[in-house]
Formats: sequence, structure tokens, C-alpha cells
Amino acid sequence: MKGTTQRGSAGFLSTGLVLLLSGCSNLDILNPKGSVGLAERELIATSTWAMLIVVIPVIALTLLFTWRYRASNRSAEYRPGWTHSTAIEIAVWLIPSLIILFLAVLTWKSTHELDPYRPLESQVKPINVEVVALDWKWLFIYPDLGIASVNQLALPVGTPVNFVITSDTVMNSFFIPQLGGQIYAMAGMQTRLHLIADEAGNYAGASANFSGKGFSDMKFRAIASSPEEFNAWVAKVRASSDRLDMDRYHTVSAPSEKEPVRYFSSVDPKLFHNIIARYNNGHVLDNMKDANCGPKG
Repeated sequence: MKGTTQRGSAGFLSTGLVLLLSGCSNLDILNPKGSVGLAERELIATSTWAMLIVVIPVIALTLLFTWRYRASNRSAEYRPGWTHSTAIEIAVWLIPSLIILFLAVLTWKSTHELDPYRPLESQVKPINVEVVALDWKWLFIYPDLGIASVNQLALPVGTPVNFVITSDTVMNSFFIPQLGGQIYAMAGMQTRLHLIADEAGNYAGASANFSGKGFSDMKFRAIASSPEEFNAWVAKVRASSDRLDMDRYHTVSAPSEKEPVRYFSSVDPKLFHNIIARYNNGHVLDNMKDANCGPKG
């Protein structure tokens, strides 16, 4: 019975290990294609190595002590009166304290350097993109170009992209793993993110926050290309017969799953701000009611 239990446990652990490794076959976050993503990968690696300074010796010493002081080892020194060791006290307190100090400095520095609201320094003029999270798709508006797309984001290589992000549904999380970290999209609010692609490619984008039954297919492609290819993409979008005004937007924003890529040759310039204002009008009305209910002069 005991042998059967051990074999079952070993099989369970082996299966679990295979499943874990199968999920690591395409770790986009560890294969960055932009300066922000590269800095984040280096931060992850540095933090991991700092952690291993403690983890590896602890594991090694645990195995050593288990073998050294096993019941069958009669030669192991037995010291029932042992109570204190200055060397051990120094090691136990000094090493973790130094690691914590190192991580504190690293966190302080990286938090400011990788602030998603901090514009990227570049000699190239950035492009602006307004992002709207919908059920269950992404809408990208290029306010300076007057165009928009669904589930496809195009950007020129080597050009900073200034994202302004909101949601017209529940809270979502905008995430392009190979270009940089995620940031939340919330109704009635706008968040910011600054990314850049240093290499041409077709990168995966998704929502990193569960948002309902269509969440698993709430994905998009971020296409980084040369300026010439980007201009060709813009021309293709402008050739679309579909236009995005407020009336058309109500149809586009209706919940749908596995939405195909769509292009809009023109966009209402106030669309993004109107989406945010939809959730703020109630607060404005409440404030007006409160003011009207006050004492009369």
C-alpha cells in the first residue's frame, strides 16, 4: 500500500512538472523587443538572483543537515547544551538585511525609471494612441491621424508611443508582454503608458485582468514595422468605408467575442473624451443637486 502511494505521488509530481514546463514554452515577457520590456526583464532577473542568494544556501544546508544528522549516523556531534553562536546570529541577520537594503534601493530606482506615466526620451516624435477596452475587444484610436482600428495596433519601429487608456466596461488590463508592463483600464478614468518597439515584429497583446466570459479571446496584435510600412498601414485604414462616430460606436461597443480586425477611416475627434464623460456625468449631476439643496441666500 505504501509503495502504491509513493508511486502515485511521484506520478502526480511528474505530471505537474510537465504541465508547468509546457506553460513556459513561450514566455514573451522574457523575450522583450523594446527598451521598457528589456529593463523589466533585467529587473526580474536581478530580483531573482538576489532571492537565490538566500534560497540556494537554505536548500543546500537543509539537505546537508538531513544527511549529516540522520538517525543512523552515530558519529555526528551531539550538543544538547548548545544555546548560542555569534557567527550564526551575524549571518542570519546581516545577509537578509543586506539583501533587503539592496532590493529597497533597486525598487526605489526602478519604480521611478519604469514609471508608466513617464514619457520616453527620444529624438523621434512620438505618436499618440487612445485605447478603449470593450467587451471583449480593444479599440485603438489615433487622434492625430483621425483613424481607428479594432484588435490591431500598428506602430513604427523606434518611435515612442504615448498611450491614453480607458474602459467602456468593467476594469481591464492593457498588456503587450514583449514591449512592456501592463496597466489598468478603468471606466470614467484614464491611465497612461509609454512604450517603444526597437525591432519589427507581430507581438501579442491581451487583457491581463479577468473581465467575463469572453476574456480568453480578448486579444489583439501589435504590429511594429518600418515608418514606410506604417504609412502604408495608415493608407489602408483610410481606404476603409467604415466611419466611427458616436452612433456607429454604440454598435461597435456591443459585447462580442472573437471580434475580427476592423478599420475606421475617420473618427469623431471627441469620441474618447465622450466615453470617459459618460461615467462622470452622474458625479456632476450629484454635485449640482447637492449645491441646489443648500441654504438659499
